[in-house]
Amino acid sequence: MRIAFIVYDDLTLLDFAGAYDPVTRLKTMGFLDDLEYDVCAMGEKVKSFEGLELIPNKVHNNLSVYDYIFIPGGNGVMKLFGDKDFMSWIKGVSSSTIVTAVCGGALVLGAAGFLSGKQATTHPEFMKYLYKFTDKVKDSRIVSDGNVITARGVTSAVDLGLYLCERIAGKEAREKIQKQMDYLSYTCD
Repeated sequence: MRIAFIVYDDLTLLDFAGAYDPVTRLKTMGFLDDLEYDVCAMGEKVKSFEGLELIPNKVHNNLSVYDYIFIPGGNGVMKLFGDKDFMSWIKGVSSSTIVTAVCGGALVLGAAGFLSGKQATTHPEFMKYLYKFTDKVKDSRIVSDGNVITARGVTSAVDLGLYLCERIAGKEAREKIQKQMDYLSYTCD
């Protein structure tokens, strides 16, 4: 199992870390010893909207080798739409890859063509933009439709991470990870 966490300048840190933390616990807590995960970017480092620098371990790598990719939201999303290299890179995932996103990351999935005919959600303030990519916009915390999984705004990243844990390793793994994180409220529509 291989997962790519995509990072870019001006991402929202909690969008990234909220999903990254529970998913990586699948390996660190011994549920999936063969789990591999990479932090991937177009450049050698990125800076979150909050000012934290992130150093990816993979740069402009082949995304077609991953079972899952995850795209966080953030103020930098709007710049990505005009970045032909970035959008081409994202479009390079395999047709069997499960694409996931939180908040404005769902708009990136839409711009890359992944939301056509799919149900999706995003931050309530971005719902009107999501309609450009799909007419099946849902006002739900997490929406799963085939190989596309999207989540609403910032804090829903934790729920998305836990949802992915359950989808990948089962309910018991998700419950143990959730307990270890001391996260009391888990919601999946």
